[in-house]
Amino acid sequence: MLQMPSKQPISAGIVIVAAGRGERAGSSEEGPKQYRLIGGKPVIAHTLENFMTWGPTTEIVVVIHPDDEALFAKALRHIVSATPIETVHGGATRQQSVLAGLRYLKSKQISHVLIHDAVRPFFDHVLLDHIAENLGDGAQAVLPAIPVTDTLKRADSAGTVLTTVSRDHLYAAQTPQSFAFETILDAHEKAAASGRSDFTDDASIAEWAGIPVTIVEGAADNVKLTVKKDIAMADDKLSTSLLPDVRTGNGYDVHQLVAGDGVTLCGVFIPHDQKLKGHSDADVALHALTDALLATCGAGDIGDHFPPSDPQWKGAASRIFIEHAARIVRERGGTIMNADVSLIAEAPKVGPHRETMRMRLSEYLRIDIERCSVKATTNETIGFVGRREGIAAIATATVVYRGGNR
Repeated sequence: MLQMPSKQPISAGIVIVAAGRGERAGSSEEGPKQYRLIGGKPVIAHTLENFMTWGPTTEIVVVIHPDDEALFAKALRHIVSATPIETVHGGATRQQSVLAGLRYLKSKQISHVLIHDAVRPFFDHVLLDHIAENLGDGAQAVLPAIPVTDTLKRADSAGTVLTTVSRDHLYAAQTPQSFAFETILDAHEKAAASGRSDFTDDASIAEWAGIPVTIVEGAADNVKLTVKKDIAMADDKLSTSLLPDVRTGNGYDVHQLVAGDGVTLCGVFIPHDQKLKGHSDADVALHALTDALLATCGAGDIGDHFPPSDPQWKGAASRIFIEHAARIVRERGGTIMNADVSLIAEAPKVGPHRETMRMRLSEYLRIDIERCSVKATTNETIGFVGRREGIAAIATATVVYRGGNR
């Protein structure tokens, strides 16, 4: 429940409209524009965080395209919040998608609803508070809008100007457009039942249904990201205000030495009168570095991704593990800057194989060899390493993540 300095408190549900394909923004491997990265996070993640940190937001439902389940799940990884987020699938038009979100909220205990475009990430809590105050004062519909300041022209189909349009009392509509819940749900249902599907925003449905719409001052920054250039400008805006997000992860592993014919370290097999005992190929160096990479984005450890109880990993090459960790880092916006491995062993000698090991790390991580370091030391005959009972490895990874920290 959100208590504003108004006549009545409101309980706000949020509908985020995110089912569009965003053709005008062009194609991208990141998907539709609501999933493009700005400031190191998907557009929709910025939008959701703004609502999730706005007082006691009670319910959030995101209307997504059926093909975007994986993209949305990936976007949620960028959000740290206990606020539950639900999803429903949208329709062929924005109007149908909003109705799907409203129908989902029908069973929830909310008095009002805020309907917002996922690709407007730059609204703030001041705007939301102003909307809530007007709703609490009894407004049935509240529309944030900016007075039109540009000179407007009306032209024919050939592009010839016919007349200048007066900009007096003209406004550019924004979202979130906000309503008494039952009122806007009823208006949407009536519009759908009448066969009308041409409404481009929810305020126009309210107007059609005879609901008075109150305009409040919008925010100049609350722009809709429509074309590719908009997304690039949004990314620049966020990135220039951030500190570099440099993270360092550490990893440690140890495996027992038993009788055998050689050991694998950093993906390189070295003939020896012992071997390392383990469920996979027991490459302590790659295991430690896998943990170091996963640590930079809080993705658990090697055992979470490749449990030793799973028979499919018996005897597996550890390059599978390190390449998996590197892929997770990249998917989360990270660039691997440096990988450093220290091997602690009495034998075999690592020096003759060091450059090959560095080349393997460069290959697995897809970074320059100069960013890959392999070192070795003995344990001066002390402890289990000194007694040649095992080999240990300590690894450090440095990763820079896109976006950074404010």
